[in-house]
Amino acid sequence: MSRVALQAEKMNHHPEWFNVYNKVQITLTTHDCGGLSKQDIKMAKFIDKIALSM
Repeated sequence: MSRVALQAEKMNHHPEWFNVYNKVQITLTTHDCGGLSKQDIKMAKFIDKIALSM
């Protein structure tokens, strides 16, 4: 979560998180465009990269 949070801050992107015990749910959406933006996709790729490294 920390690595993703730091990247989100660098990107000025603010995903919704839910962290309960050993599970994290992240929702990526951009309200201004009413769905997914290029920034959301970039963030998702970063999250996937982090998840695969664990």
